[in-house]
This record gives sequence, C-alpha cells and structure tokens, in this order.
Amino acid sequence: MTARATYRLQLHAGFTFADAARQIGYLQKLGITDLYVSPILRARRGSLHGYDGVDPDHVNPELGGEDGLRHLVHRLREAGMGLVVDIVPNHMAASVENAIWMDVLAKGPHSAYAAFFDIDWAPNDLSLTGKVLLPILGRPYREILRDREIALAREGERVVVRYGDHRLPLRFADSATLLHEPLEAFAQDAAALDELLMRQHYRLAWWRTAGDRINWRRFFDINELVAVQVERPEVFEAVHGTILRLYAEGLIDGLRVDHVDGLTDPAVYCRLLRERLTALEPQRPAGAPPGPALLVVEKILGAGERLPAAWHSDGPTGYEFMNEVSALQHDPNGEAPLTRLWQDLSGRSGNFEAEERLARRETLASAFAGQHMAVARAFHLAARRERPVLDVSEDSFRRALAALLERFPVYRSYATRAGAGPDDAATVETARTAARADVAAIDMPALDFICATLLRPTYDGSAQPDAAIGFQKLSAPLAAKAVEDTAFYRYGRLLSRNDVGFDIRRFAGSAEAFHAFCRERAARFPRALSATATHDHKRGEDLRARLAVLSEIPERWQEAVGIWQRINADIRPDALAPADEYQLYQTIVGAWPLALDADGRSGLAGFAARLKRWQEKALREAKLRSSWATPDAVYETEAASFVDRLFDPLVSAAFLAHARSFVEAIAPAGALNGLTQALLRCCAPGTPDIYQGCEFWDFSLVDPDNRQDVDYRRRAASLTPRPHSALLGSWRDGVIKQALIAAALDTRRRSPSPFAGGDYEPLVVTGLRASSVVAFARRQRDQSIVVIAARCCGRELFGQALPLPSAHFWDSTRVQLPEYVAGKYGRNVLREHKSQQFPAELEVAGELHVFPAALYVVDGSASHA
Repeated sequence: MTARATYRLQLHAGFTFADAARQIGYLQKLGITDLYVSPILRARRGSLHGYDGVDPDHVNPELGGEDGLRHLVHRLREAGMGLVVDIVPNHMAASVENAIWMDVLAKGPHSAYAAFFDIDWAPNDLSLTGKVLLPILGRPYREILRDREIALAREGERVVVRYGDHRLPLRFADSATLLHEPLEAFAQDAAALDELLMRQHYRLAWWRTAGDRINWRRFFDINELVAVQVERPEVFEAVHGTILRLYAEGLIDGLRVDHVDGLTDPAVYCRLLRERLTALEPQRPAGAPPGPALLVVEKILGAGERLPAAWHSDGPTGYEFMNEVSALQHDPNGEAPLTRLWQDLSGRSGNFEAEERLARRETLASAFAGQHMAVARAFHLAARRERPVLDVSEDSFRRALAALLERFPVYRSYATRAGAGPDDAATVETARTAARADVAAIDMPALDFICATLLRPTYDGSAQPDAAIGFQKLSAPLAAKAVEDTAFYRYGRLLSRNDVGFDIRRFAGSAEAFHAFCRERAARFPRALSATATHDHKRGEDLRARLAVLSEIPERWQEAVGIWQRINADIRPDALAPADEYQLYQTIVGAWPLALDADGRSGLAGFAARLKRWQEKALREAKLRSSWATPDAVYETEAASFVDRLFDPLVSAAFLAHARSFVEAIAPAGALNGLTQALLRCCAPGTPDIYQGCEFWDFSLVDPDNRQDVDYRRRAASLTPRPHSALLGSWRDGVIKQALIAAALDTRRRSPSPFAGGDYEPLVVTGLRASSVVAFARRQRDQSIVVIAARCCGRELFGQALPLPSAHFWDSTRVQLPEYVAGKYGRNVLREHKSQQFPAELEVAGELHVFPAALYVVDGSASHA
C-alpha cells in the first residue's frame, strides 16, 4: 500500500468502529488516505486504549466486533482509503479476563501456556519455584489474611479465590475437592486458607514488593501487563493469527508494531512479520490496496542511533521526526540563559545527564531491583562457566551492571544468538568508557566481562538464561521509566524539549541539521510516519510550538516569571518546590487556550482542572515530592490549591491579567511555529500522520488530556475553500491550520511523484534573516515542489496581532532555486494567485508577506501552461 497521509484514532467503547466510519467523509475531504487506529483485538473491559489485550483471537466486541470492522472497511473502500492497525506483540493484560493467563495461574509450569509468558519458573527465591508472584495485594499478605479480605467463592463449576475485583483460579484438584464442600470454614480458619493458598501455582504478595521479587517480565513496571515470548513460534502464531487473517482478507492494510524494543529479537521478529505479510498478498481480494503492507515500528532512537534497514520495516512511527522539527524551532541563543534560570530557580543541576543518571540509579533500585539481581546473577554464572578462575563475586557483577545501565546511551543493544547488532560495538564501548569512571577497581573485571558478553552470540550451550538478552530486557524498560517517565519530569529548563523520543540534551537544531535528517530519511525510510503529536505525547504539538518561542526571548520570560513569583508570594504554599512552581508557569503559558478570558470563571475553572490533573501526574512521575507508589497527599493538595488560587479571579486578578497578556504576546509566534510544523510534516520525506483533532490547534497536556473527545462536526463544517490570507485574520480558531494541512495533502494527491520517494534538496538561503527560513525542494521525474517556511520569528512577532512577519523584517533575504525550477512555471498553493515563472532566486519578503509559508508546485515545462 502507498499511504499519502494517515489519521490516528483512539478507539474505545465510547468511540467505536461505527463512530470512526462516520468521520470518513470528512477525513477524505481533509486529504487522508489511511485511517490509523489503536489496537482492535479484544482488550480488558472498559479499556480506553486497547494495549491491555486479553484475547488475540477476536476483534474487540466493545469496538463493534468483526462485523463492525467489516462495515468500517467497507466504508473506507468506498472512499478509496486504507486501514493501518496498531498491534501489541510484547504484552497482554495479567487479568481474569485473559484465559491464557488464568490457565497458567491454575496449572503453573504444567500449563500448555507455561512458555507463553516470560516467566522464570526457577528463580533464586526458592519459595517461587514453579510459581508466579502475584503482587496484587493492597497491603502485606499476612495483614490481608488476618483481616479476612481474601475469601473463596463458587463460580459455576469451580471454586475461585476472591480478593477485591480479582478472581483467581485454584488448582484443579483443590477446586474439585472444595466444589461440593462448605466454604464458610475458610472464612473463620485463616490457617487453613493460608495452607490452601500456599499450594497454588501463584503466590499472593503486596504490590509494593513487585520490584524486588517479581519473577516474570512486565511491560515496564506495570504489574497489570505481562510480557509474552513472541519469539517462540507457537506464541507468534497465537498473537498474530487473527491479524494475519484480517490482512489476507483485505480488512487491514498496514501495521504499527508497539514497543518493538520489548521483544527478544526485533530484527528477526520484523523480518518474519514482513515475510508473513508478503506471503499473504496473493490471497488479498481485488478491492484491497496492493502490497507491500505498511510496516512501521514504535522505536525510541537515541542521539545518533539509526533504525537498522535489515529489519525490513518501513521505518519508525515518527518520534524522531517530532524531535527534529521541535529542535528546528528553538533558538540556540536561548540555551545558556534558560539553563541559568532553571538552575537559579530550581536549585537543581542544569546538566540533564546528571539528572538522568540519578533517575536511572533510583529506578533500578526501586522498580527493577529483582530483575537487576537476576541479570547480574546470569552474568556471574556465565563467567563461572566460561572462566572458572575469574575471582569476581555476584555483588561485583551487580555493581558493574548498575554502572553500565546508568550510562547506557540508547534503549538497548541487539545481541542475539547470532551475534551483536550492527551498532552495538560503538554503543557498548561508549557506555563502558563512561561506566569505568564510576566503578571501583575490584569491579572492572565484571564490567569488562559484561561488555564482552554483550558483543558475542548469546547462545552458550546451557539451560541458563542468556545474560545478554536479560540485559536487553532490562535496559529498555529502565530507560523508558527512568528517562522519559522520571527525569523528563524533573528537568524543567524548557518543557517544549521534554517529550517522547526527544533528545533533551540537544536544545536547538539548525536548518542544516534538519535537512541532513530529511535527506537520510528520504534515502532510507521514505514511508516512515511523520508525526508531531501522538497518543503518548506529553505536550500537544502547538503547546510545544508556543513554548519554543521562549527560547528566542529568554530575558522577557525571566522578567515575567519574576513578576509572577512576586505577585503570587502571598498565596504560594511555603512547601511548594520552586522547580514545581516554575514548571507550572511554563505549562500555564503553553496550554493557555486562545479563547480563555481571564475574567471568565467557568473557563478558568476548567483550565485549572486540566492543570491539576497534569500536575498530579507530573509530581508523581518525578518521584521527588510524591510518587505513584507513595503519594504525598499533603503536598499534592497544597500544590493543587495553589492552582485553584491562581485561577480564582477574586484572588489572582493581577496574575491572570499579566499571564494572559504574556500569552497574547507570544501566541502569534507560537501559531507561526505551529503552521510551519504542520507544513513540514506534510511535505518532508515520510508519510504525514495527524493525531485525532490536531488539524486544529493542539494545546493538550499528557494523557488523558490528549485523548479527549474531538468535535468532528465543527471540523467538517469549517473545511470549506477559503483564501488562506483571509483565514489568517481569524487564526485563533485553528481553521487556518486545518486549511494549510488540507492544501498540502491535496498537493500530495495532485502531484504525488515528488512526495513518493522524490529527491530532497536543501535550498540555500542568504540575507539578514537567513536563519529564520527553512527551504527545500523535492523532485521526481518531471514533477517538483518547493517549500519555504518561517522559523524563529519570536522577537519580531512579540506583541503583534498576526502570525505574520512584516515584509520589512525579511529585508533582502532570498532563497536560491535549483536549476530545474528556475525558468519553470508553477504556483504557490497557499496563495491566491495564478501561475508564475520562477526566477533564479525568490525574495522572501515578496513570497511570505501575506502568509508565513509557501508551497510551490512546479510545472516541468519552461513555458506557461
């Protein structure tokens, strides 16, 4: 399939296949070619996202089941559109609704599914031999037992263990024995109930002990999600059978693979999935889009890391594109003053590496302590087998492993039974060199052995777990939880650079760096998704675009923050950390709705409620003053009450007026950034992906705020042909962004060649404002396009009414056109004028004086058409 543009929808019981089908007409008119939806297989009842699957054999009935899916696809085919589906090969819900998991709990290692999940049936903790630790109790086991919170109950032809909402199976022998016996005795005899529970194939435990004791791999540190061993052929077939059937029947056309780094061998997995999809292509019906299927993978790429082409995927899902566009819109001159401001206000390090290392150390010790010990033990056993004279203790391996994990620059290495991954040598050496500064001399041999093992084939001929694979299964979730879900919430220099997949160390990027990224993308992954918003983003795309303006005006921002601190001194709780106050101010400025009136009570209260939900999550993810494990109710209440007082016009009229005035001053520059971001997404190499509702301004916060209902009726009504310059006057309603997207996608439809694998050529910009322009051309055969867009215009637009720099601002800035454009005819689809003949150079002042971006479609002939 060849997708020109995808549109991501989050499906759930409140927005089903039928609801999605009702938006097809609008999406087709917008220029979308492929619907791209969250997981469609059966998930836990009430799931709002579908990543907690319980049954891979059936389409989720809450979404409309397979009949609903078929109706949706029928409507898509009528509109000439395709369907891309998110799949979850890494984990399932550890839930009573999951029959496979329940079978394992009932039968233990004797279950036919014992190898389905990633369970260590022979852990170092002998009390868990042949058992599964179930950390579901709200308090220690003995207290729960003492207080009679665990009971037995009959359900049909079985007896189950009941605790809260949990219903756990008994061994068959125990259930059969008790089925016709009175169960009341167990409610009075705690010792008898304890003895019964000790016989089961699971061990109930307090949820707080999971990090230390759990003997099965979770999705990150989430006890409700259990990892599956999809590398086993029978598990692969079970997980993918329905999805592959739906592809063969022409009901889905492409796949997005969730959390590919959680798999034992992503390369083998992706190649196998590609082979299976290719083999099924002849079975697809005539009306379905032809192959090859779109196959993209969710992969967080570290700085300088490249997705291997040998995986045979079409590339990543777009986090790296988000990062590059964001960096492009930040002014490097703002880095030093904003770093100093953060240090002065927060008292924390201005160096993100120090924050990351601390977060990794703490997360390893809390959430992954048991897994850390298991991997250290695996390396120790491997060393004893290979080098029995190596006099290194298991504790030494544990310390060396911790040091290496603290310094590991990417999510994981890719050593397999065949050997190291293509970039592993450089990655491991970088980490080893850094870790050597942290370990004592006594631990150096352990560190060197670990690094050497990571670069060799993992098969060692024994039944012991492969140490290198164990390392990979630990390093990826550790990075996710420590970096993006901890350090990103602690380090608040400028929150627009803190998002999923971002290189936070890189404050800003140049046009040259963006061009280099695009050229490589065009050569390696021309079908990869280009996203600027996702269901996982921490801040909406236009929120980030607005906050980026602060990098251009750090002195004005510092002045505003100082004023707010003085104004709010009397209402700010004494205990509130300055870092938390500062990040709150950034969030207020970034997320402030354009229609919010500082005098409107209802709007202020609604905004405050959104901020408090964000604040609670931010405080708990940072794990400094509160956390999910041990919430500090007093601190959270004080922090929330500060938000309430800030948005009470009777208490904080001065703050609200000043904050609104500041937002109004930077909002036009933020809107310009948002328009440029949207145009680059539509025109740069890759497949533009629009997250639900983000064709209008997106000032959303982290989930669940970024998963709110979308007003499609309003969006459909606004999508009518109108001059872009006229829409610019009413830019605040977001219709101008929608119109730009529609025009760019229509251009992709009318002139597909330059976008479908065309060459990418950076254009030279000269003159006083050259650094405020990004320009490139794309060409394939006789079709070409030219893109010119404004960037970093915050100082010029501060306090202005429109997101449009003046012609005077551009001075003599020019864009040099390639020879295959100069002398040809074409038109700017974002302007209301006829075809023009292109000179050798374009004056930016003349091209961007009525709209801040241009998209030219060039006629291949040298004469006027």
